[in-house]
Amino acid sequence: MSGRPWLVYALVTTVFWGVWGAFAGLPVDHGFPETLVYVVWALTMIPPALVALYKVGWRVKTDARSVLYGSVIGFFGAGGQMLLFHAVHTGPTYLIFPLIALSPIVTIGLSMLLLKERVSRTGAFGVLLALAALPLFDYSPGGSGSSHGLVWFVYALIILGAWGVQAFVIKLANRSMDAESIFFYMTVTALLLIPVALAMTDFGQPINYGASGPGLAAITQILNSIGALTLVYAFRHGKAIVVSPLTNAGAPLITAILSLALLGIVPQPLKVVGILLAFGAAALLAIEPDAEAP
Repeated sequence: MSGRPWLVYALVTTVFWGVWGAFAGLPVDHGFPETLVYVVWALTMIPPALVALYKVGWRVKTDARSVLYGSVIGFFGAGGQMLLFHAVHTGPTYLIFPLIALSPIVTIGLSMLLLKERVSRTGAFGVLLALAALPLFDYSPGGSGSSHGLVWFVYALIILGAWGVQAFVIKLANRSMDAESIFFYMTVTALLLIPVALAMTDFGQPINYGASGPGLAAITQILNSIGALTLVYAFRHGKAIVVSPLTNAGAPLITAILSLALLGIVPQPLKVVGILLAFGAAALLAIEPDAEAP
């Protein structure tokens, strides 16, 4: 294992993100607003960012292109996080995270449209699986719609789009930026949106400031932030063709399993099919960018 640091990093990301996803909605359920959960998440980005900057001697890319790329990456990522905290409060995590895992379909689409890249057979099959999975997530026999409503589904689609665009810009940024600079800008933009989150918070309502509120949020969100940093290093030391499927499909799988175990429910058969199709599609879509690499 010591000779394969990328595997350690990738497994940390997969496990940390999987556990984080399963418990991300608990602070809100205990009376801590999702907007304040966002604030806690933004603050938990600081320690990993300091570690990353320390490893490169506190050097950050500050040219105009890097600032632009970093800002776009950060705002799409942070905006998606802000919406995610509300989504997991309104819908089932065991469906939300497998759905969001399909974000590479957006990345691939943008690469084909803007960079004129060609999709491989692997990617094409992944796209087909994703398209087959999407309508199953909110299907309910009798046409009555999901018992959770449509709001979470719309939020998940928006997050899917935002993180798909973010990944596309990260792809562009990696040509001229180091990973530590990208993570630095992700942290800065997350912190810049804190006033927006605070302005959206209804402080007139009772807020749980105890251990099950901000305390639990800090524990879950530090898993999110550390996972993001270890992913950076997993890609640095390993091959994306292995790292991407492991994290894109593995983490949502852990989230889904933990969520279902905690809830003690069995989804409708077609939703189970949708989840399985999503996992398969996420793995294939994640492989696609490097499928033709030598």
